[in-house]
Amino acid sequence: MTSVIAENGVVSAVTLLVAGDNTVTQVKTNETDGYTAVQVGTENAKKLGKQLAGHAKKSKVMPKIIKEFRVQELPEGLEVGSTINLEAFSVGDEVDVIGTSKGKGFAGTIKRHNFHRQRKTHGGKGNTRKPGSIGSMYPQHILKGRKMAGQMGQVRVTVKNLRVALVDPERKVIGVTGAVPGPKKGVIILKEAVHHG
Repeated sequence: MTSVIAENGVVSAVTLLVAGDNTVTQVKTNETDGYTAVQVGTENAKKLGKQLAGHAKKSKVMPKIIKEFRVQELPEGLEVGSTINLEAFSVGDEVDVIGTSKGKGFAGTIKRHNFHRQRKTHGGKGNTRKPGSIGSMYPQHILKGRKMAGQMGQVRVTVKNLRVALVDPERKVIGVTGAVPGPKKGVIILKEAVHHG
């Protein structure tokens, strides 16, 4: 993360993201596939499997990552092999950022769900960080969704309504205000913010 100073003197925290060119590897239509979508590939792989190499042959790239995005209607002039770059974004745009959060392993209820611990004195019996009673007399099994210890992190997370603060097509860098999910070198998807009114 870094920070940028706006013209009015306001300093805002910004996360810098590297955004290479995204090449269209496949265009799906209602007639051929039953739905409308654009499949894009990015980054260069040293070697691809035969099936993936054959799939990407028309686009003349060897993408390391391929993602598909459903769209209502296909933009004009969009065909296999054409590129989508940072010029799609401009400073001030609101975007939703999608990524996979950092994995934190098997975590207890205090870390995972912000539970309180029990008291350490006056008969605490040393069970200070245990969850306590979890079941009931009826229906004699634990209901789904009960907050318990378990795997924490490494899930798909969407951070909504972040603002584009910087676009640098030459260096292929885009900056968004605030923090984004996931580790360094993680894959991030930027989408136009969806406002439900």
